[in-house]
Amino acid sequence: MPDNPLGDIPAVALVDEAATNIVGVVKSKFQEAETGRYQHEQRWLKAYKNFRGIYDSSTQFRESENSKVFIKITKTKVLAAYGQLIDILFASKKFPIVVESSPIPEGIAEFAHLNIQGQSAPPPVENPYGFPGDGRDLPPGATEASPLGGLAGKYEGADLKEGPSKMGEPQISPAREAARLMEKEIHDQLHENNATNILRHSLFECALLGTGIVKGPLNENKTVHRWDAEKTYSPSKKLVPRLESVSCWNFYPDPSGTSIEDCSYVIQRHRLNRSQMRDLMDKPFFDPEAVAGCLDVGPNYDEKYFEDTIRSENLESVSDTERFEVLEYWGNLDYALVQEMGLPIEMDDLTEFPVNVWVCGNRVLRLVMNPFVPYRMPYFATPYEINPYQLFGVGVPENMEDAQLLMNGHIRMAIDNLALAGNVVFDVDEASLVPGQNYDIYPGKVFRRQSGVTGTAINAVKFPNTAGENIQMYQAARQLADEETGLPSIMHGQTGVSGTGRTAAGLSMLMGGANLSVKTVIKNVDDFLLKPLGESMFFWNMQFNEERPEIIGDLEIKPQGTSAVMQKEVRSQRLTALLQTVANPMLAPFIKIPNLVRELAIAQDIDPDLLVNDINDAQIFAEVLRGLNAGQGNMQDPAAAGQQPGGMGQSGGLPSGPEGAVSGPAGGGTIGLRDAEAAGQGTGGGSPPIPEATS
Repeated sequence: MPDNPLGDIPAVALVDEAATNIVGVVKSKFQEAETGRYQHEQRWLKAYKNFRGIYDSSTQFRESENSKVFIKITKTKVLAAYGQLIDILFASKKFPIVVESSPIPEGIAEFAHLNIQGQSAPPPVENPYGFPGDGRDLPPGATEASPLGGLAGKYEGADLKEGPSKMGEPQISPAREAARLMEKEIHDQLHENNATNILRHSLFECALLGTGIVKGPLNENKTVHRWDAEKTYSPSKKLVPRLESVSCWNFYPDPSGTSIEDCSYVIQRHRLNRSQMRDLMDKPFFDPEAVAGCLDVGPNYDEKYFEDTIRSENLESVSDTERFEVLEYWGNLDYALVQEMGLPIEMDDLTEFPVNVWVCGNRVLRLVMNPFVPYRMPYFATPYEINPYQLFGVGVPENMEDAQLLMNGHIRMAIDNLALAGNVVFDVDEASLVPGQNYDIYPGKVFRRQSGVTGTAINAVKFPNTAGENIQMYQAARQLADEETGLPSIMHGQTGVSGTGRTAAGLSMLMGGANLSVKTVIKNVDDFLLKPLGESMFFWNMQFNEERPEIIGDLEIKPQGTSAVMQKEVRSQRLTALLQTVANPMLAPFIKIPNLVRELAIAQDIDPDLLVNDINDAQIFAEVLRGLNAGQGNMQDPAAAGQQPGGMGQSGGLPSGPEGAVSGPAGGGTIGLRDAEAAGQGTGGGSPPIPEATS
């Protein structure tokens, strides 16, 4: 990690007044963000309670209402949306980020070929020293540009010339090679960070609360475990990027910002125990004395009003929470404010300073300049549905809040009505019965009468059953929830589907229509998470990765989430139809059949590396099969038998037919080569000989 741009003076050496001012600035910003986030917290609480099936104080029950059931359709919809996102983004083993070279790369050649012609006539030797004013001056810190970029060391000694080959010279694509190496490096770093699980947690909150937060990449010194030849343990440290998932409940952005780039500051609230506080002493640029002072003072965690609900615990019943509240601030400090604080910064050119500050209580634990180039805040906020005027998005529970309320109300009414309609209520005429009798009802019960008409003293009263109407309203509210969320019930296992959904084609159409809403969410994941995360990983490697110079190039990050939305069945059908089309030998040379077979395997959830051969292995296996067939006596010469080969995989050249003719795709016409030759002779010319096919 680079040196502290604020100098070697630790936070504890700051003037007490300066430290107090910094703490005051951070806490005032935190109060501002907390106040601006209050309305979003209310939405999140309702969404979480609907997900968990919890009634809050806003729900009023009648005194006669006995049923308090909660039909958790919201939970089913949230899990269905979350499952759809996970299935689309992580269906393959590859992380959905691709690195490609720019269409017109700068600083690295798109193509370079071996300079065979230039070997006989070497270029004239130029003056290596030059002279003042020759226009060959390099700015400070710059080096002479190479068309190979970071691959110059790999191809050292090779006489490569920029541009594509024109006479069949061997050529390479430095820009594409650098992109491939960068993609491999980023995927390896994401795999070591367990980025798939981090994104899963973020996507779950994205579906539940409307926004998912990912933090990173940040610098971390990772311990690499190694053993030498004598089995001696000799670990080493390696600088790697680190990602983490941040809950929306701990994320406090600038309330006036509509995106991360639009926020002037972002604050993350940490809830640390004593062990986690002690671990801060070993992290870069943390002041050990300030951390120790916080441990001596004791826990200072301030419980928020929503924590009892989301954690399902009552902290007041615990004797000592043993938690510390630490605020992590990413933002700017004005130059005038820096001068008033008396901070040891000497930068007259800047009007504001991007800093990272960690505060606990009244102590500054860490104070450094933002180390990232170009400047960025290490947070990515992904909305489920975009709210164009707010940073936080809209989730599934908020969309179906009214439908969930209707379903709960009508189910409760149906149950309460069934409690009355399913029991017999008695109407008793006490004047017709002997006084002092017990009115308990049981088989064989005898009531003594003293007057009146027979059968009129005790009458059974049955209440009307209205549960059917309430169930119909419940079904209508459930269908309304399907339309509000864009997640039909067939996506989460509804049985008894009638109409269009009873056929495979109809079900595929319904699923395709349901994926339209998922496409919008996946596009948001691409634009707000995958693409900026890939660019940040690229910037991190260009800034801090000094072990792999060959990854340097003019590259582009392309997320692959949206491309995976297409139904695999439809894609498989299209690839199969294309494979059948190229069975015609006349069309086969125009299709990259090995790539087609690999894509067909991927569309059917088959690992192509396990079952599909490349073109070289295919030739080897073809020779092996030919040898096996020859050994078994099954080998037959199609040309000798006068038969047409059965498919593209068999050898034998062009299909047999009339001499000098090739059968057309229609099967009725022929292309006469002799006629063409005769026509050429008749006009005084001849047809050029057909060159032999070469591989």
